[in-house]
Amino acid sequence: MEAACLPPTAGKFVVVGGGIAGVTCAEQLAIHFPSEDILLITASPVIKAVTNFKLVSKVLEEFDVEEQPSTMLENRFPNIKVIESGVKQLNSKEHCILTEDGNQHIYKQLCLCAGAKPKLICEENPYVLGIRDTDSAQSGFKNESSISPMGDDTFMLMHLSEDKFIGYEIEGCEVIWAIKDKAIGNTFFDAGAAEFLTSKLIAEKPEAKIAQKRTRYTTEGRKKEAETKANAGNIGSALGPDWHEGLDLKGTKEFSHKIHIETMCEVKKIYLQEEFRISKKKSLTFPRDHHNQLVIADKEIWPVYVELTNEKIYGCDFIVSATGVTPNTEPFLCGNNFDVGKDGGLKVDDHMRTSLPDIYAAGDICTASWQPSPVWQQMRLWTQARQMGWYAAKCMAAASVGESTDMDFSFELFAHVTKFFNYKVVLLGKYNAQGLGLDHELILRCTKGQEYIKAVLQNGRMMGAVLIGETDLEETFENLILNQMNLSAYGEDLLDPNIDIEDYFD
Repeated sequence: MEAACLPPTAGKFVVVGGGIAGVTCAEQLAIHFPSEDILLITASPVIKAVTNFKLVSKVLEEFDVEEQPSTMLENRFPNIKVIESGVKQLNSKEHCILTEDGNQHIYKQLCLCAGAKPKLICEENPYVLGIRDTDSAQSGFKNESSISPMGDDTFMLMHLSEDKFIGYEIEGCEVIWAIKDKAIGNTFFDAGAAEFLTSKLIAEKPEAKIAQKRTRYTTEGRKKEAETKANAGNIGSALGPDWHEGLDLKGTKEFSHKIHIETMCEVKKIYLQEEFRISKKKSLTFPRDHHNQLVIADKEIWPVYVELTNEKIYGCDFIVSATGVTPNTEPFLCGNNFDVGKDGGLKVDDHMRTSLPDIYAAGDICTASWQPSPVWQQMRLWTQARQMGWYAAKCMAAASVGESTDMDFSFELFAHVTKFFNYKVVLLGKYNAQGLGLDHELILRCTKGQEYIKAVLQNGRMMGAVLIGETDLEETFENLILNQMNLSAYGEDLLDPNIDIEDYFD
């Protein structure tokens, strides 16, 4: 006999999603309306919280991400009530959400921040892991000796970890990284920057590690319940900068790490052990020398084999699929006439409103559909999730009292700071000359093992930049992009290491 459902709960504001966008939105609404109940619906037993927030410059921001029990959020904000359940259905006409626990929740204003879900190269194969969220990362990694991460390198760098490639964190394992482009990080970097980072990637990693100081929380008592929910298809919160901390990422081999990159290829076919035996095909051993192209057949028997489009076959313990994500809109589309973008996200206007009344969206689930600034573009990153969640709450608050609000300044310039292979990386504006056509120029400065600087100029104005290493140029370059000063007279002297351009343009 089924348990009786509770009477519908009502909140002036309801937020769906326990990730950065959802939690930020709920926190800001709770601050704006301390006497109102704010309902936060999340399928995960933990939420993602922003800590140690620091505004580095006008737009560039740094912060840490912590997994915390939902009770900590409720303790900080007594008017936030966290409902741990997935969404089963949205009835936009009735302003009602039905959750998987059978309960209904009535809203006046709703913000959807349900994030995105991974695209797997093979949905039903037990040896293919997608680790978009922390739950799958925790359950997926075992003590293996050979790992094959397959996928578009953009998401190997961004969604396996926003700041660290998985192969750099795993020790005692042989990692084969298959990418469809000529170099790693094609979305972020040009070939020069990719080469700068690759030299660090294939080098032996030093043994000493800096202790992780960020507090982490676990929900061991609810582990089985969380696993059951994960198996039911719920999407957990996306991976954060410290996703690997607390996981035993050490294999059985006695070395730091070994990585081989296969470029310009994709996965052609995946074989289970018996399928591969019947096929009578031959797999290759892990390449021992990047310069020696000697092909050696592998005699070891593996649980799974991957055939690439370059006709090479490798055996491995499991495959990490990192071929991108799709906005997690599925629970909300049925029966609701949302405008959906080409990327599958819910279209939002310049006030984060969807096409349906009283429904907003923020973070990975949405597609920005306003006319953007010439030096801003949407990318599904932690910084934009926080900015969108914060701005959505601001817009919801203004609308609820009949006021208007201006576009937030964070959308004037794309700015993101993170780490790749322990290098500080700052991306500004049209850092990869996105949409600038052929009439742009690049100015470069590179010191091997220390820094890589690229400035993107068009008509003498700086439109974007990539800063790798401790360059201390982020604030100067941000100002040059925002004020659009004509730099034609400076030419390549702009990056002359003998000129202190920070003071020059101060």
